Amino acid sequence: MLASSPSYSRAPPSLHSSSSSGNAFTGFIPIGKVTGSPIRTRRSALKVTCRRSAQERVIEEKESSSQKMAAEETNNNKQSFKVSSGEKSPLGVSQVDKGINFALFSHNATSVTLSLSLPHKDDVNVVELVLDPSVNKTGDTWHICVEDLPLRNVLYGYRVDGPGEWNQGHRFDSSVLLLDPYAKLVRGRSFFGDSNQKFAQFYGTYDFESSPFDWGDDYKFPNIPEKDLVIYEMNVRAFTADESSGIDPSIAGSYLGLIEKIPHLLDLGINAVELLPVFEFDELELQRRPNPRDHMVNTWGYSTVNFFAPMSRYASGEGDPIKASKEFKEMVKALHSAGIEVILDVVYNHTNEADDKYPYTTSFRGIDNNIYYMLDPNNQLLNYSGCGNTLNCNHPVVMELILDSLKHWVTEYHVDGFRFDLASVLCRDTDGSPLSAPPLIRAIAKDSVLSRCKIIAEPWDCGGLYLVGKFPNWDRWAEWNGMYRDDVRRFIKGDCGMKGSFATRVSGSSDLYQVNQRKPYHGVNFIIAHDGFTLRDLVTYNSKHNEANGEGGNDGCNDNYSWNCGSEGETGDAHIKSLRVRQMKNFHLALMISQGTPMMLMGDEYGHTRYGNNNSYGHDTALNNFQWKELDAKKENHFRFFSELIKFRHSHHVLKHENFLSKGEITWHEDNWDNPESKFLAFTLHDGVSGQDVYAAFNAHDYFVKALIPLPPPGKQWFRVADTNLESPNDFVKEGVAGVAETYNVAPFSSILLKSM
Repeated sequence: MLASSPSYSRAPPSLHSSSSSGNAFTGFIPIGKVTGSPIRTRRSALKVTCRRSAQERVIEEKESSSQKMAAEETNNNKQSFKVSSGEKSPLGVSQVDKGINFALFSHNATSVTLSLSLPHKDDVNVVELVLDPSVNKTGDTWHICVEDLPLRNVLYGYRVDGPGEWNQGHRFDSSVLLLDPYAKLVRGRSFFGDSNQKFAQFYGTYDFESSPFDWGDDYKFPNIPEKDLVIYEMNVRAFTADESSGIDPSIAGSYLGLIEKIPHLLDLGINAVELLPVFEFDELELQRRPNPRDHMVNTWGYSTVNFFAPMSRYASGEGDPIKASKEFKEMVKALHSAGIEVILDVVYNHTNEADDKYPYTTSFRGIDNNIYYMLDPNNQLLNYSGCGNTLNCNHPVVMELILDSLKHWVTEYHVDGFRFDLASVLCRDTDGSPLSAPPLIRAIAKDSVLSRCKIIAEPWDCGGLYLVGKFPNWDRWAEWNGMYRDDVRRFIKGDCGMKGSFATRVSGSSDLYQVNQRKPYHGVNFIIAHDGFTLRDLVTYNSKHNEANGEGGNDGCNDNYSWNCGSEGETGDAHIKSLRVRQMKNFHLALMISQGTPMMLMGDEYGHTRYGNNNSYGHDTALNNFQWKELDAKKENHFRFFSELIKFRHSHHVLKHENFLSKGEITWHEDNWDNPESKFLAFTLHDGVSGQDVYAAFNAHDYFVKALIPLPPPGKQWFRVADTNLESPNDFVKEGVAGVAETYNVAPFSSILLKSM
């Protein structure tokens, strides 16, 4: 177990308290100044016993004779801190009139010790305060107030003890220093992926000294209507970590690095970024013990350590939590100034603490395991997340934690929304059974602070609770539309019998979302996301190639609905390469003309490849990192097509209806619905106001189809905007090409887009 690792062996001197009755807990805590001398490190055997009565507190020091000289020198440097009982609310650390208040929830704990580390130049002052349950506990909250503490850079944690019965669901271990679940800032290892610090301790910290962040007098939220969103799913680190980004190495892979590349996002045309996890996470979780994956670094971030603190190693330079908080705000401010919203991918379904076979106790597990996690009837961890544990989301205490976390990110960091990873977990009761009206989901939908936020569910989990189109929503929740992804992939690659499903998906998935007051934009349409093939790999590989992950290719999804266009992997065959380019454009065209909210993946705008790896979470390399030289090489063709289509969507409201399409708003040019061999679909979206209709046709056959082009609106004519069979720059002409005849020969595996003017 990791509790025996060096990071947990450096225990500070322990403070033990015995108490008598009395309501007052006020006294002075002397803290020895610890220097580099071996006798005075945190391994020191110095024992401080605290006795307290209603009137006084007497501190007795018992020292071995070999330590007396060092202790005397230490005593000369002692500081005194006055303590009082403290307040139960708010949880976490807060500044109060009397000092710094610490509050921790634990229902089942029998003892709680607050550990404080105080930096003093090159030295560290360390003290542990044992909380008296008769004085420092109200209900299930343990609390203490410490006066005269520094207002920043204090590191703290808790040692928590309680019943030892695993068969009762308890996992207490007072030898482990635990992170406060409500810590607003977290200090972990200094540099991302530094294997020399793989066992680094995670500490809570705070900053009550710095001035409030200046958002600016002219600052405002973008407040983009959901129907107008075009979402760009991205990873903060991977976006600029590669040296090809050309930015200062000190900010590469950081929040500030992302700011440097905002011009690219504007050039592309997206107006919302969906950031892969940016809560403090443990990127070296796979390296804690020998295993087939111990060569990997979790660069995606789905290993949450704390739900309130921004990832400290996404700060510039050394991973400083105070700097990370400030630079995260600078990133949000810069994105908002550019008219781009910030949506966070949040992971409330599990934590980094793993399972009972290979536990990694850093916080929740050691504070109150059977409150924070779902347990089976034998009090073993349930695993609906596929990561060893499942957060007990609908327990009142955990639900409050999640709501407090979300509101913190909205009020403190000004984020615009959240995408909830494996959100079906949030729809389970404390025993894991599905709930039709989950209290947490309802609370998020109804919360006034969260009312301006986009809330998006990934509506499935690893326990088989598939809720696409059925996610409890209160007319607020949007969903990742997994059926859109699958049906569009299958039609575009030429599967039989998919035309009707394809038509349903591009017209807004009314079969899924036309219920109560839900809208087309409550379906987030995507073909590619972070997990799975990139767009280029979708048209390059029939099978996954995950050997680099160390699991013998057994990880990752097997049902990819991909097609390699005639040869597995990279090829020099010009015909296959041309077909692949065409198919990527077909997918993007389908996505951008579909009703609903489109989402694309970072890197697809230049054709990023992971060489067939469809589960690349553990590679902090070019496999995941944005390749800026590749972008430069594709700027005038692939990128140009993708960018122009996004901008075309923005400028044509018929592609983003507020409500589901009526019969007068779309015409299907089709009389062959029941033929499973038919792989051609054409339709017109009507603009009843300006007469700027849009016509689209998709041919997934391997032969030309002569399409009969309908008459344009009165006084208008058709202009060709896009034909994916043509080479750049003719594949997309923004102003349109006149001269569209009554028929159009649509090439094999291609699509066209016309507009009337």
